[in-house]
Amino acid sequence: MDLRLPGLRGPRRPRRIVSAVAAVVVLAGAGTWTAVASDDDTPAVHRADRVMAVDGVRLDTSYFTSGTAGRRPAVLLGHGFGGTKDDVRQQAEDLARDGYAVLTWSARGFGRSTGKIGLNDPKGEVADVSRLIDWLAKQPQVQLDRSGDPRVGVAGASYGGAISLLAAGYDDRVDAIAPAITYWNLADALFPDGVFKKLWAGIFFNTGGGAARFEPALAAMYERVAESGTPDTAARELLEARSPSAVADRIKVPTLLLQGQTDSLFTLAQSDAAEKAIRANGAPVDVDWIAGGHDGGDLEGDRVQSRVRSWFDRYLKGDKAADTGPAFRVTRTGGVDSTDGAARLRGASADTYPGLENGERAFTLTGRREEQSFTNPPGASPPAVSALPGLGGGGLSQLSSLGVGVSLDFPGQYASFDSAPVTDDLRVTGSPTVTVHVRSTSDTAVLFAKVYDVSGSGGQVLPSQLVTPVRVEGAKAGKDVTITLPAVDHKVQDGHRLRLVLASTDLGYASPMTPATYTVSMKGALKVPTAPAVTTAAAPLPSWVWWLPLTGAAIALALLLTARRRTAGPAPDPALAEVPLQITDLSKKYANGDRYSVRDLSFRVEKGQVLGLLGPNGAGKTTTLRMLMGLITPDGGEIRVFGHAVRPGAPVLSRVGSFVEGAGFLPHLSGRENLELYWRATGRPAEDAHLEEALEIAGLGDALARAVRTYSQGMRQRLAIAQAMLGLPDLLILDEPTNGLDPPQIREMREVMIRYAADGRTVIVSSHLLSEVEQSCTHLVVMDRGRLVQAGPVAEIVGSGDTLLVGTAAPVEEPVVEKIAALPGVASAVPVDEGLLVRLDADGSAQRLVAELVRLDVPVQAVGPHRRLEDAFLTLIGGSA
Repeated sequence: MDLRLPGLRGPRRPRRIVSAVAAVVVLAGAGTWTAVASDDDTPAVHRADRVMAVDGVRLDTSYFTSGTAGRRPAVLLGHGFGGTKDDVRQQAEDLARDGYAVLTWSARGFGRSTGKIGLNDPKGEVADVSRLIDWLAKQPQVQLDRSGDPRVGVAGASYGGAISLLAAGYDDRVDAIAPAITYWNLADALFPDGVFKKLWAGIFFNTGGGAARFEPALAAMYERVAESGTPDTAARELLEARSPSAVADRIKVPTLLLQGQTDSLFTLAQSDAAEKAIRANGAPVDVDWIAGGHDGGDLEGDRVQSRVRSWFDRYLKGDKAADTGPAFRVTRTGGVDSTDGAARLRGASADTYPGLENGERAFTLTGRREEQSFTNPPGASPPAVSALPGLGGGGLSQLSSLGVGVSLDFPGQYASFDSAPVTDDLRVTGSPTVTVHVRSTSDTAVLFAKVYDVSGSGGQVLPSQLVTPVRVEGAKAGKDVTITLPAVDHKVQDGHRLRLVLASTDLGYASPMTPATYTVSMKGALKVPTAPAVTTAAAPLPSWVWWLPLTGAAIALALLLTARRRTAGPAPDPALAEVPLQITDLSKKYANGDRYSVRDLSFRVEKGQVLGLLGPNGAGKTTTLRMLMGLITPDGGEIRVFGHAVRPGAPVLSRVGSFVEGAGFLPHLSGRENLELYWRATGRPAEDAHLEEALEIAGLGDALARAVRTYSQGMRQRLAIAQAMLGLPDLLILDEPTNGLDPPQIREMREVMIRYAADGRTVIVSSHLLSEVEQSCTHLVVMDRGRLVQAGPVAEIVGSGDTLLVGTAAPVEEPVVEKIAALPGVASAVPVDEGLLVRLDADGSAQRLVAELVRLDVPVQAVGPHRRLEDAFLTLIGGSA
């Protein structure tokens, strides 16, 4: 058994896929070292950027070292699909400071590297890694196990995670790996059970720059499958050959598998298959299910990097004291932190990996009828909605982990079967299984299976927004099918029910285009894994736990004696029923903060206003907007929208639309299709969307019919504004809507805001472009250090100052401008399109200036005060923005 642990080296047979004599030529950057500064006493990191010629392509690389001379283990860091080496630069610097020599590179077809994208082709990207290992073996800083064999680990996420697994299978010199949120079998990931995962596949090829950027065989495969909607044998074989599963018996190195729970692209089943195979080879394997994934959520960057570093300390440095963590760990989400709106995370662990079917409990399911029939509609449209691939930080799966239902099934297109209410809290950890009987009017049926958590009030949540596609051949004669549902870690509360839904469509997948009728019935109980050995770490008890009961009893007694009662929330204020927003004495101080982010803030916004929220960085603008949208709770004061107090989830928030930090769109769908899909996901009636009115205000025109991937940044911003305007909310909040736009696009965005407010609605915009705020806003609120500095109409705040605008009938010649600038009481004179901008000094006056202008025969038409908003703003906040 060759575990390849440091210090335990046995005879090894080379498995390099390209001859060892292949040359690695440094084309540029040799000896170009850059020192990366550190904020503390740790040593500086040196980075050398090189472009290397490797087997016919050019690879853009960076090499990081730190500390004193001497040899140390090396780490190769791969990047995610569509990214570059720069995405892992921070991790590389951190590892270098921890005593590793780190090499990063941009994979073929990405960044400055040349070549076609091969989806980790063994003859392409995997061979490149072997050549990079050859290069590391020649570096004086890298520890060698023998000549040409460096001590080296490989890590990366997604695309980079797969290359670490493949490198370990193809090159015997790799000593340890730490792949994250990646695939074991790419064919299973994109063609699960023979069903085409069309949205994720489309995102893959669009992110890569289109089919022309890929190897011809891959481009042809994608076009063939996308057109037919059904993966063929050749397509599966092509992807399987590029998958770590192809070399499953050759991966024998210590492996840390980090897989995402919120991931409809690479599910937990992928890391489960990897764990089984690598452990069967005799190698140490730990499994860590993180909170985030390709569908959003928290990727737990700091914790994950710390665990990867400890893994390499143990298996590359040979540090037996390094704490590599438990054999299995899962991050569990429990509610929301009211101070910052973030999900609360806690780890659970076990001494052994439980797999996906451990500690099963059986639940009998019943439906409205024993047999249920439903249709696959013509063209498989409209499709049900589970996940929305490509939204990333949109994170529908993150919402589901917080108990918010966001999935959508269409009546007549699914069957459902419910369990009795569970009598105790149930923790599902793994993949539920169930056997059903399927009959179809067509020979092939495609179903989408999912298990909902249904509350006593009927609200349902789809854990992690995951579904299992099931292709049933020979369905016309009827067939029993055992379905393995998606692996999740989810708590079902006492009194909730489990609901199995079998749908005929799903947005993320290709369904048969021909209409058919499916009939299903239950053939066995739903078996739910509970993994009883996985226990959640207990949080330490703070001191207040001991005195809280006594204090609570005293408070309760006082309330009884005074007959005081808490209410659910303040009653609506009829006097403010027509006021879009009133903020009164609002305060917020984040936990562990040394000052208030917002302090005693009060202002009022009326209908038809476009209000600009201004302030330097740290003024409290974002905190104010988050409290206004109900995302975080204030410590003091109140916010009322149309007279109703704002609380997280308050019904009045349905009258508020928001655009914050951009929006995610599906690139292959048109603008209109993206908006329609978003509105359907809200569950509100289609007629309430007012789609045409929102689109008219946004002014996208014919572009709505085009795929979003063809949009400019300005068009994407306007589409995001249109999304915020769906339903025509009475109050629209826009946070930096002009970020990344050029001047013409900024002007268009300005017109969109003005048009929206023209019908009596209200817009609040936070922006750092003062000139734009001055032109588009009617009113301003200026904040600094969490407090209100001034509020009022733009004209009032800009006000009069020491600068006058002199309107002239004709341009003033330069010699005359120089004479004006030299006049007593004049500090400066500058020609502008409207005439002259004259700034007076302490001795100047408007009357004397006009007299002097007449004497100089300047064709004066008007004279008035002029001060830019920028001048007023800097004056209000003391000159520092």
